[in-house]
Amino acid sequence: MGVIATYDARKVTTTVGGVILTGFPDGSFVKCSKDNDNFTTSSGAQGDVAIAISGDALGTIEVTLSQTSPQVSYMDKLAVSRTIVPVWVNSNNEVKEVTGGTKAMITKPADKEYGKEVTNRVYTIKVFDYQVK
Repeated sequence: MGVIATYDARKVTTTVGGVILTGFPDGSFVKCSKDNDNFTTSSGAQGDVAIAISGDALGTIEVTLSQTSPQVSYMDKLAVSRTIVPVWVNSNNEVKEVTGGTKAMITKPADKEYGKEVTNRVYTIKVFDYQVK
């Protein structure tokens, strides 16, 4: 019999400036990605290969909150003030993952949409020292 593993979204925490974000909508609520590859390669006419190691440590974390989240105004204020803060996403599931950095800024306040139903607020966070632990 194969391995049976479980995942629980309640074991994923996202902190921005030391504040734990809450009030996520249904579905995917946080996405983390490194902006560029760790290296590039080139191949010569006779097949020799050169590898250029990248020192680029930029990453992007996209957080989706429900418009009713208590942290919406906090995130908007951080974006407007252009404050540099630490951002960490911790998954304490069976496979432990830590992603983020100590220096990050929210690119802009979330777009606002209002209607009959609760809408989402999406924040793009640029991480200047992106790490995967």
